[in-house]
Parts: sequence; structure tokens; C-alpha cells
Amino acid sequence: MSRESDFYLRRLHSLLGVIPVGLFVTQHLVVNHFATRGEEAFNNASNFMGNLPFVLFLEWFIIYIPLMFHAFYGVYIAFTAKNNVQRYGTFRNWMFLLQRVTGVFLVIFIAWHIYETRIQKALGTEVNFDMMADILSNPFMLIFYIAGVLSATFHLANGLWSFCYQWGITQSPRSQKIVTYVTIIAFLALSVIGVRALLAFV
Repeated sequence: MSRESDFYLRRLHSLLGVIPVGLFVTQHLVVNHFATRGEEAFNNASNFMGNLPFVLFLEWFIIYIPLMFHAFYGVYIAFTAKNNVQRYGTFRNWMFLLQRVTGVFLVIFIAWHIYETRIQKALGTEVNFDMMADILSNPFMLIFYIAGVLSATFHLANGLWSFCYQWGITQSPRSQKIVTYVTIIAFLALSVIGVRALLAFV
């Protein structure tokens, strides 16, 4: 792969990680958070999202295709990246490494989550509060889902920092430091929303 092709693919990878994938992850966590208001509230929110006009078009062209590109190219980046945290254990080097580790884990987690929800729905199972409660009644699956949510919120928040850096939005050290604090707050806020939603099913 030429350097120019790699440059543009990495830019596209970064952009899709924020828009639309990052927006979808945020929306998905917010919808799931309706579980904290009870079974009926979650089912109503879930049904509303599932009955949007052109839902199949939205799922494939706004979620699945961008997500697959971001995931598969992200795995390529992860396994070709040169990690040097042992030699240069700076904060940004650790964030770089964790971004790759969480990305690889998320490929596994998201594939499993899609199998347990979307594929099961296609096979005739209703996706509702009871389905998620049944899945998360297994302590191993609860831990697995919590790890998945925390990986997703970290990957999104840290990816937002990388996006701002790669696209030249944060050029000065001061602006990079400000965005670091903003993304930490975003990570914590989305993590609380996501984990609270999971615990509401238990």
C-alpha cells in the first residue's frame, strides 16, 4: 500500500469512527439507558428505533458498512502499529496502545452482540427488555458486556482526540490538552450511562 493511499484510508477510518459510528454508539447507549426507567420505557425506545423509516437502509449504510470498514481497517492498523510504551511510557503512547487493544476486543464483542441481537431478531426472536435481562443474567456475560461498553466508550473518546489531532483541529499543545480533558469527561459520562443501562437489566 502506498503512503498516499494509507494516509487517506487512515483519515477515512478516523472520520467514520466519529461520524457516523461514534454518533451511533452514543445514540445506542442513550436508548439502552431507558432501561433504568423500567421495562416498558426500554421497549418503547427500542421499538421506536426499530421502526424508523428506511430502517434497513439506515442500518446498512449508516451503521454496518462504516462500522465494518472502521473495524477491519482498524485491525490492520492495530497489527501493523509499532508500540513503544516500554521505551517511551508517556501518556499518549499508552493511549495509542489501549486504542489498538480495545479496538481488537471490540471487533469480537460487537460481532457477538450483533449475533445475540440482530441475527436472533432475524431468526424470529423478539429484541426486548426480557432478552437482554436473560443474556445478562449470566455473570460471565454481564462482565463481558461491561468490558465491551467500557472499551467502546474509551475507544470513542480517545478516538475523538485522535480525530481532532489527525484532522488538524488541535495543533497547539494547549488545544490538545484541553481536548484531552474533554474526552476524559466524555469517556466517564458515556461509561456511567452504559454501565447503568446494563445493571438495569440485572
